[in-house]
Amino acid sequence: MKTINELFSLEGRVAIITGASRGLGKEAAEGLAEAGAKVVLAARREQWLEPTAREFKSRGFDSFPFPCDIAVEEQTQKLAAAALERYGRIDILVNNAGISWSAPYEEMTVDAWRKVLETNVIGTHLMTRAVLPAMKKQGYGKIINIASIMGVKGIPKDILEASSYTASKGALIALTRELAVHYAGDGVRVNALAPGFFPTRLSASVVERADKKIKAITPLGRLGEAGELKGAIVFLAAPASDYITGQVIGVDGGMSAA
Repeated sequence: MKTINELFSLEGRVAIITGASRGLGKEAAEGLAEAGAKVVLAARREQWLEPTAREFKSRGFDSFPFPCDIAVEEQTQKLAAAALERYGRIDILVNNAGISWSAPYEEMTVDAWRKVLETNVIGTHLMTRAVLPAMKKQGYGKIINIASIMGVKGIPKDILEASSYTASKGALIALTRELAVHYAGDGVRVNALAPGFFPTRLSASVVERADKKIKAITPLGRLGEAGELKGAIVFLAAPASDYITGQVIGVDGGMSAA
């Protein structure tokens, strides 16, 4: 039987985190690195990725940055190949990269829908498909999809109207469950986190406008804080969760239970 320290250790593991340059993606990468994993930091914009890479290096983390737009299949394949070339394996994938688009449902354009779905759903699919051969070959892998409270329950429109984002996160939850069933026999676990409202660049305008309303529908009465996601990330990435697959864990202050 493993000790609790062994259950939560990621020593010798290799993780790819998309959208890792800022916000919750950076926090996820930080948590995995603190637990001992080697981390590949992926993001679209080098101007935000490089400062994070420098910070991680200064903290002694074994990591490297790799610019990648997950909506472009060729780039996801190159990212997986680079991770394998450098570290020889891929154990963990955190599908965090995503975009949003806010507009009333009846006014949101088809182009806006396409842009969100191409990144959040198709991009996640492409990134997952890129790492699966390595995980299947080694007989072990952890895939963690970052969904959202909005993929779990409806949010009042006076807080946020973002139907394409909501649909994309619901799709990720369905995909999580299907892949968990399909790849369990290969030793690959697939789970999702559904964060509530955290103060990030993506949510800044919503939080500024609807802070009190968000807190009113959250049983804990506040937004998520820095550091409150990475524990769940490490848990799903570590041996502690080896008997868990196909699940969606809310990190939402109780909002999904209300």
